[in-house]
Amino acid sequence: MFRKSPELRASDALRLAALTPPAALSEQPLGEQRFVVVDLETSGLNTLKDKILSIGAVTIEHSAIALGQQFSCTLRRVNHAVSESVLIHQIPPSEVAAGIRAEKALLNFMEYVGSSPLLAFHATFDQRMLVREMNDAFAYNLRHPFYDVAEIAPLLCPEHNMRNPGLDDWVSFFGLQVLQRHNASADAMVTAELMLILLKRAERQGIRSLQALDISLQNWRRRQQNVL
Repeated sequence: MFRKSPELRASDALRLAALTPPAALSEQPLGEQRFVVVDLETSGLNTLKDKILSIGAVTIEHSAIALGQQFSCTLRRVNHAVSESVLIHQIPPSEVAAGIRAEKALLNFMEYVGSSPLLAFHATFDQRMLVREMNDAFAYNLRHPFYDVAEIAPLLCPEHNMRNPGLDDWVSFFGLQVLQRHNASADAMVTAELMLILLKRAERQGIRSLQALDISLQNWRRRQQNVL
């Protein structure tokens, strides 16, 4: 049974129709690849029913973080209740109530992404949340590829000797400075800083394009399954 498409504002429908589809896997040098690094703060961890409360993103272009092109917004949610997640991300209900209309925020973000691939730490969660929210809001099929920095890091740094390392573990491993955690914009920034280090490692290891990185990740996943 097909779900009825949501009723859209005329302005939203026009913007939705103009969204750029994802680019094909490229053979251009990784140093020239544009990535969008995203982090979400949500009302909980259930990807079937919880809501995105804030989106933070930064762009990597020409092997550098484009500091003038950061994205940050809080989404307005009606009747948002206090939950345990507030203790982590510290977004109070008053800030959520004063946020940007959710549909507008999602369209703003997708226009920011353009055709670029997305990066996140533990990207499966962010991907599932964004896919569901875009489908619920617009009946839109989000097809942009997501790459998980939590997979890329051990692929390129097999010497790490950490057991299931999280973002904080990699931050310590490389001696990065973090001003704030569990804030979407701050987490996106530190993930981008980590990715810059990994991009340099990839090139030194002969992985010089997104297509090559994708193949290396597929091979790494197969090796991990064989180990298990």
